[in-house]
Amino acid sequence: MQVLCHWMEDAAIALRGVWWSWIRGLSWMFLLGCACAQTDTSAALQTKLLSEVSQWAQKTHQLEADQFSFAPLDARVQVQTCDRPLVMDLPFATRETVRVRCLGSPYWQLYMRLVLKPGVTFVGTPASGQHTPSPAIPASVAAVPAKVAASATAATRKVVVAKQLLRSGTTVSPDMLEEQEVPSQGVDLQAVTSVKDLENGEMVRDMQAGVPLRSHDVRRAILVKQGQVVILTVGQSSGFAISARVEALQDGRMGEQIRLKNPESGRILSGVVTGPNAARGL
Repeated sequence: MQVLCHWMEDAAIALRGVWWSWIRGLSWMFLLGCACAQTDTSAALQTKLLSEVSQWAQKTHQLEADQFSFAPLDARVQVQTCDRPLVMDLPFATRETVRVRCLGSPYWQLYMRLVLKPGVTFVGTPASGQHTPSPAIPASVAAVPAKVAASATAATRKVVVAKQLLRSGTTVSPDMLEEQEVPSQGVDLQAVTSVKDLENGEMVRDMQAGVPLRSHDVRRAILVKQGQVVILTVGQSSGFAISARVEALQDGRMGEQIRLKNPESGRILSGVVTGPNAARGL
């Protein structure tokens, strides 16, 4: 009888082990299924986004679909749905950066960078090292009085110049810059025309005072750094706003989506950078 009891006890333990193994197996299958479904949904949303932005870029920049591609999105960026058509524009002086916004619910925005194929340029921008020949002057134009011709030659263009030496890595502020009118002849096509275009920018190379800044001389500055305290604002679109102090878990530039942590609860949140050490909750 004692042997029989021991045998039944061992059998029960074995069955319990099999039962728990079966439960764990089902749990893993369920989790894997959810993860695959989320991956498929994310991939579909990203494909749809790329298609819409590609069509907009072709129309805006007069390009063919095979003349450009997009820089890969940051793996941390989660493409979301939008309940209305997406809005796209060029927020910076550079024409490579496209801002994509959802003005519906939920509100979100992200930035995508166009990468042109070798030898392809934007309309109105000559390829590097190439010389654009001057068109022949029609006789009707050649007969224009000298005073009118001199007036046309003296046409000016607004540019932005530095008031002081700006070192690489310097965060640009309006008081470091000024707008000037200069003769348009010989001005780089990529020259920035408004101080506002360089707001929240960071120098990528040293620039002497008085030299016109070009769009590729400046990039978006890191406004939030990992480990810093960030003011997270939630509910602005609802007519009221709640602000909280959270910790940044990664660096972020203007308009980028970053991860944040509530130091009290330990909860991980997401927000879009809106300014220095400031973000809007998603």
